[in-house]
Amino acid sequence: MLSILEKNPWLRPFEEDLKLRMSLYRKKKAQLTKETGSLVDFANAHRWFGFHRQQDGWIYREWAPAADRLYLTGDFNSWHWTDTPLEKKENGTWEVFLPGDTLHIGSRVLTVVDNGGKLTQHVPLYARRVTQDWVTQSWCCEVWDEEEPFPWTDEGFSSTEPPLIYEAHVGMSSEEHKIAGFREFADRVLPHVKGLGYNTVQLMAVMEHPYYGSFGYQVSSFYAASSRFGYPDDLKYLVNKAHGMGLRVLLDVVHSHAVGNTLEGINLFDGTDYQFFHAGGEGDHPAWGTKLFDYAKNEVIHFLLSNLKFWMEEYHFDGFRFDGVTSMLYRSHGLGESFTDLKSYFSMNTDTDAVTYLQLANELTHKLNPHALTIAEDMSGMPGMCDKIYAGGIGFDYRLGMGIPDLWIKLIKEYKDEDWNLGSIWYELTNRTAKTVAYAESHDQALVGDKTIIFRLADAAMYDQMEKSCHTPVIDRAVALHKMIRLLTMAAGGDGYLTFMGNEFGHPEWIDFPRPGNENSFKYCRRQWSLLYNENLKYSELCHFDHDMIETAKAYRIFSEQYPQRNYIHEDDKVLAFERGGLLFVFNFSPTRSYTDYPIPVSRGVDYEPLFTSDDYCYDGYGRVNRDPVSAFWPGHEGNALRLYLPARTCAVYCPVDLKAKKTRKKR
Repeated sequence: MLSILEKNPWLRPFEEDLKLRMSLYRKKKAQLTKETGSLVDFANAHRWFGFHRQQDGWIYREWAPAADRLYLTGDFNSWHWTDTPLEKKENGTWEVFLPGDTLHIGSRVLTVVDNGGKLTQHVPLYARRVTQDWVTQSWCCEVWDEEEPFPWTDEGFSSTEPPLIYEAHVGMSSEEHKIAGFREFADRVLPHVKGLGYNTVQLMAVMEHPYYGSFGYQVSSFYAASSRFGYPDDLKYLVNKAHGMGLRVLLDVVHSHAVGNTLEGINLFDGTDYQFFHAGGEGDHPAWGTKLFDYAKNEVIHFLLSNLKFWMEEYHFDGFRFDGVTSMLYRSHGLGESFTDLKSYFSMNTDTDAVTYLQLANELTHKLNPHALTIAEDMSGMPGMCDKIYAGGIGFDYRLGMGIPDLWIKLIKEYKDEDWNLGSIWYELTNRTAKTVAYAESHDQALVGDKTIIFRLADAAMYDQMEKSCHTPVIDRAVALHKMIRLLTMAAGGDGYLTFMGNEFGHPEWIDFPRPGNENSFKYCRRQWSLLYNENLKYSELCHFDHDMIETAKAYRIFSEQYPQRNYIHEDDKVLAFERGGLLFVFNFSPTRSYTDYPIPVSRGVDYEPLFTSDDYCYDGYGRVNRDPVSAFWPGHEGNALRLYLPARTCAVYCPVDLKAKKTRKKR
């Protein structure tokens, strides 16, 4: 019996489906590794295809099985389309050798494909640098190779800490009205991330994409770091610097689909729609307008697995956040699916080829780096997502808790504060069978047409009521709930935590990329760091709270316990309390009622001391909670309990005094 069934006996009715999952995985792996012996040696397409400098020139190879002829054109031959033909080799491979200094680093080239007498231009599939001519809006490949190897200083870097993730977009990381670069991000933003206490940076939009406003999710060149942000060495500088600070760097990898463009994409490269994708309408995503990979083809798996190895070897990424996993897993792409029945996961709707690919991707990633992290963006809850492959699982380390931000948005939009149901909140936060990265909001909740949590709560009041001296009902509520929602999400919602760049200090407004509809403005596509550093505004206090929340999670290793222990919940009083990592977390969500000597059960009969509360002055609170230790013993009450003062709309973290002493000594 598969061990996944011993761990999850409720899956036993689907034992045959799980056995099929493993049979398909083993069969495909055997096919792929028949000649090389291992996945690591199989995933070397980038070492063969593309441009490679030789001692006496350059060699260029391409895979285009349906093409009749291939040519290389560029500035080296005055853009004469058919002057430089490639020679057809075996298995759809084409090759040309260009002697001496015919090509040089920075040479601009395109591939010309002849299919049935029709000539089309394409960016080479394995291009490592792709640039756009801003005058003609035309994309082309720049031949790239290092003059000298990058001076990496991160040998031996690894991290096994639970992920505290700072999701970031390099291009919008500056306050200036521009596209920021890799080095600027490394020098200006990484110190901020380190100072906050996060241990992982997750980078979006790194893989080249033609439309800036796609947030990087419509990839065109899978082996090219976006030239908008600099050169390959600039990205290496960023990763190397992050490692020097002890920060992991994850790549937001997009293997769920590809842009449909033909010049700057991989679509129709050899003249067919089925080279990489499903043929016909099956190859088109009905909601995204993008192309869908055919994971049954060994050549497609070769391209994608090699892509993962390339980013880990070439740029030293520490793992991946896999985008659009739900879309990959189901032929319906999860559209209109409720996933309330286990049959939803094991039916003709399941794309078993995609499941197999994800198993292989996870195995390869962890073979390359045993400490690598893989995170699935899956809202379906596919069984076995984060179980080991040998146990019958798919092999991810974590999945994203995508239902959590939806819950907070629904509550804020549709319910009065006094009608929030704590039992429903607790269920959503703790009902998980896989290791989960929890978050209150990511980039998804900040896009134009949507709102961040702070902007939903405060709206127009953010423009003139965020001075530290200003206390209005709207702003007080917004600031209070911003802190409470984050602490509760982090402390109870998962086994790791994520925030999006700027949301840690309540960044105002949405994100809107430059486009014709906004006159190509960068006004809403940047981060207003000056708000954080303005000592007269409340943003710094929200950021201070975020810092102390993160540092507390690390110092007390709260994620070492998979689930929090609920101590108390009272719907009418709107009070919730639970323990994790030895700490007591107490929340009073009542918008109007404060409580004196409120009894909260605790697991230990010792004195407890508040580490911090959201009502502390330094977090824009009113300083109403006494910081003296509180005894768990009091007459007339059975068991251990604390009598606490719980101001309305506040949260607090209490620590047994003996545990605090140990942590303090360890920290010193």
